[in-house]
Amino acid sequence: MSEFDYDLIIIGAGVGGHGAALHAVSCGLKTAIIEAADMGGTCVNRGCIPSKALLAASGRVRELHDDHHLKALGIQVGQINFERQAIADHANNLVDKIRGDLTNSLKRLKVDIIKGWGKVAGMQKVSVETDSGEKSYSTKDIMLAPGSIPFVPPGIEIDGKTVFTSDQSVRLESLPDWIAVIGSGYIGLEFTDVYTALGSEVTLIEAMDKLMPTFDPDIAKQAQRVLIAPRDIETRTGVLAMKVTPGSPVTIELADAKTKDIVEVLEVDACLVATGRIPTAKNMGLERVAVELDRRGFIPVDDRMAVLADGKPVPHLWAIGDATGKMMLAHAASAQGIVAVENICDRPRTVDYRSIPAAAFTHPEISYVGLSEPQAKELAASEGFEIATARSYFKGNSKAIAEGETDGMAKVIYRKDTGEVLGVHIIGIHAADLIHEASAAVAKRESIHTLAHLVHAHPTLSEVLDEAYKRAAG
Repeated sequence: MSEFDYDLIIIGAGVGGHGAALHAVSCGLKTAIIEAADMGGTCVNRGCIPSKALLAASGRVRELHDDHHLKALGIQVGQINFERQAIADHANNLVDKIRGDLTNSLKRLKVDIIKGWGKVAGMQKVSVETDSGEKSYSTKDIMLAPGSIPFVPPGIEIDGKTVFTSDQSVRLESLPDWIAVIGSGYIGLEFTDVYTALGSEVTLIEAMDKLMPTFDPDIAKQAQRVLIAPRDIETRTGVLAMKVTPGSPVTIELADAKTKDIVEVLEVDACLVATGRIPTAKNMGLERVAVELDRRGFIPVDDRMAVLADGKPVPHLWAIGDATGKMMLAHAASAQGIVAVENICDRPRTVDYRSIPAAAFTHPEISYVGLSEPQAKELAASEGFEIATARSYFKGNSKAIAEGETDGMAKVIYRKDTGEVLGVHIIGIHAADLIHEASAAVAKRESIHTLAHLVHAHPTLSEVLDEAYKRAAG
């Protein structure tokens, strides 16, 4: 008999914790998972899943309203109507299904599900605050996967009705005539896509001098042309939402990002705050094992996902997901969880963050993997090599032409000397699906000279990448 209650206890049952639990069971580890709220965490309940359901429904509405596109395909439709509550119900029902499937998969594999707030109680010890009191467990290894919550800047008051975060927005409880969206990252872009498709006017507010500052500049420029300019969206850049007051109307005081002087006061029907996310890493008991959060509140880890104290791994303590601050993406958390379990099983493995893709499910979609051009230039300067780029366009792709969806481009960034692919960025139809070929290439550090000789089926959208590789290789 083991001296421990479990081989592995995972604190947090989001996508990362769930994936880690499944992999742990496949490796023969007796596993328990602790969750204080909803099974599935942010992604299933308040993030990826419901937002994609809203984007799917609103995207259909947008397509059916595009008379010019439909007529080009020889299609005519009558009046288009939709029910806001039915669209909201579609998202809610999907959440219920996925959450149920996730829970059942754990039960089927005999993973113990413990409800309550879990925390580290000491080396190889976990305590759980439950409705019936505190319980303690011993475990060979502990994995922390507490996730994150929306970040609300100072001066912004959330009431959940007229001023809200993505947590409330996924419920689509209303369709305001005019909504301000603070933040032009992927969350702000996706909800701007939903609201404009369903008839709302949007004011997109960004503190940086340019919209979409975290995206490659060429992709951001294309997005401005195809996602923002043709739609009922006005933009404000270089301004901070210094004060947001809920009500009817919602009042937003905008200040110059540099001087902090008030430059404009907006009065809108609603405001979505999409200013990023912060870790849920406090009250985890880390002080019991002498671990301090970093200055941003994240749990320090190495690329093996071992938790660090004073720069050194803490034995048998691991952390994954948003709370580590590495890549705040559900699939990154899953990858981290699998890597952590592999290391628990003495099969050394690290996370290759450069090869993890990301996507915004706008219409058209945006996706990327690896480095942006500014990041690649910075790396090249530090390591002493030169980079080059190649571009191809959906307007020359036969499948995109057949679909009548020719907006967009693919961009490949690579080393001039070796041809190694450093990054790939796509905006266009099904970009989120196309990126995985590039992700595999980045993971293997492939050269454009090899990729240019791969054969792609014709006619397919994948030929956009094929063309980019061939142009890069000359």
